[in-house]
Parts: sequence; structure tokens; C-alpha cells
Amino acid sequence: MKVTISDVARRAGVSTATVSHTINNTRYVSGETKEKVYAAIEELGYTPDASARSFRTGKKKTVGFIVPDISNKFFGTMIESVENYLSEHGYHLIIANTKENMEREENHLRLLTAGLVDGLLVASTMDDAARFQALIPNGFPVVLVDRIFEDKTYPSICVSNFQPIYRSVCRLAGKGDRRIGIIGGLPRLSSTKERISAYQQAVSDCGLPQDERLIVYGDSMENSAQACLDQLLEQRCDAIIVCQGLMAAESITYLSQKGMQLAKDIDLVSFVDYESNFYQLYSDCMDTIVQPVEELGAAAGEQILARIENPEAPSFEKVLTSAYKPYSSPNQWTISDR
Repeated sequence: MKVTISDVARRAGVSTATVSHTINNTRYVSGETKEKVYAAIEELGYTPDASARSFRTGKKKTVGFIVPDISNKFFGTMIESVENYLSEHGYHLIIANTKENMEREENHLRLLTAGLVDGLLVASTMDDAARFQALIPNGFPVVLVDRIFEDKTYPSICVSNFQPIYRSVCRLAGKGDRRIGIIGGLPRLSSTKERISAYQQAVSDCGLPQDERLIVYGDSMENSAQACLDQLLEQRCDAIIVCQGLMAAESITYLSQKGMQLAKDIDLVSFVDYESNFYQLYSDCMDTIVQPVEELGAAAGEQILARIENPEAPSFEKVLTSAYKPYSSPNQWTISDR
């Protein structure tokens, strides 16, 4: 039979209210009385009821995180970073996976805001801020992560990649590359729009051909890079920028299968958005744009807890920056040699 708070109160010789105040630290209780309560808890093996405590305090000590692709190591790394931060502050994390599907995101938003969590982190796949906002109850704590909306209604944590992409195009142009292609994620996403905008600005400033056929889009999920690469290779690209880590890894593998040499047959700029020895193997024959994914996750955890404590605080936008790392080795490597 489960031990109840009433059992603890009888053993300690106090009221159930005193036991509650002792456990939750909601009112002064003398040291002598606390000792009696804690001794009774230990003797009986009592575990406080989290659901009852959340009813009293209004807090469930739980945060939801809606992500677009749980199998993507970028989001996997971010989830781990968020969870580490939340657990240090006594909170739990619930994950919901949308698979870049807006209807699935709608369902998750309805479920999680119906009383399951204290607040939400969302890497949204929505194409419409109004559609998203209509699903969020007034005053409910929400922080957008990685992907934002133009109207700035909700606080957000994101990474700017404008300068790294701009610099990468300029560097490639300086090496003599003329037909520089780019593989973006889903066109509706804010992160994709920023990256394509940086590319287009750099192409214009460097006097390169402004050819829309050199801009192609994947879906940021597994197995979307190959078709994009085929399109760009048909356009005789001498350099390709891949704007997402999963697609970048697939691009390296596919180019290997075609027997192409990085930094010789084609130049590659790869996003690195999770820790992997795979990228390090090719770091001396391709440029990389390294995302601060662990910092992003920790910042998201910090900001959602702050929002839970003060839901009416003014909206904010925190922007982290990526690191652009051009390779400098004079050696030319064949991918299949690695």
C-alpha cells in the first residue's frame, strides 16, 4: 500500500499541512518539527506526489520541446543540452517530433499547452506566424528555437549564419570559382531564408553569375541531398555550399561514390551542427561553418525557465553566431582515400 502524507503526519505527530509546508518550504516550520517530519518520511519511505504538488503550486516542473526531426543529430545534440540545463534546475523535458509536418506540429501544440507542461520550446516548421499564434493560449510561456517568425511576438534563440555564408562565397570567388551552388533547407523556414539571402548578396557583390538554377532546396531530413547534388552538378558547379549538417554529411558520401575529389574536382562548404569525427576527417579539404549547438540548447533552457517565472516579460531575441573555418592545407585528398 502506498504511503500517504497522512501516514507521515501521524508518525511525526503533526498535521498534514505541516508536512506539506516542510516538504515544499512554503511556510516557517521549526527545526525540531522538521526533524520529526523528515524522520517519518525516511522511516516510511514516503515519496511526495508530484501531481498533487503541481496542483498546489501551479507548476509541473516540466518543459516541452517540439522539434522537426528527432533523428537529426543537430536536434539530438540540442535536446541533450536543453535537458542537461533543465535537470540542473529541477525540471523534466518532454520531446515531440513533427517530422517537418505542420499538421503534426499543430497537434503537439494543442496537446502540450493543455496542461501537460509549464512552457514550450519550439523549433517550428510553420509557414505562418498567425497559424502558430492561434494555437498558443494567452500568456503561455513559449520560446522559439533556431527558427523564428518575422513578427517577433515570441521570444527566440537562434543562430545567425549570414556572415559565414557571405564570407564563404567571397573566399570561393577569390579562389576562382565562378559557378557556386547552394543547397538550402525548406524554403519557408527563417533559417533557410537568411542563408539564401546571404548567398545572393555575396554572389552579387562578387560579380558572380546570378543564376537561380544554382539555388536548390532539400527538406533538411535524411536522403534529401542526393537529388540536390545531381541538379547542381548538371549545372557544372565548381563549388557547393550545403546549409545543413545532415545534408552536408550525405553530400560528402555521395561525392565519394561519384569518385570526386574535394578541393580538386569541386569545392565544398559544409555546415557542422553536431560533434562528429566524420567532419574532422575532411576538415583539411573543405570549408566549414560550425554551429554553436550546445550553447544554443543551454540558452534555450535558460530562457524558457525565465519565461515560466515571468510570462509577461517583454519579448526578446537572442542571436548566437556560427564560426566560419576555411581549410588551409595545401594537400588535395580523394574522399574515398579517407
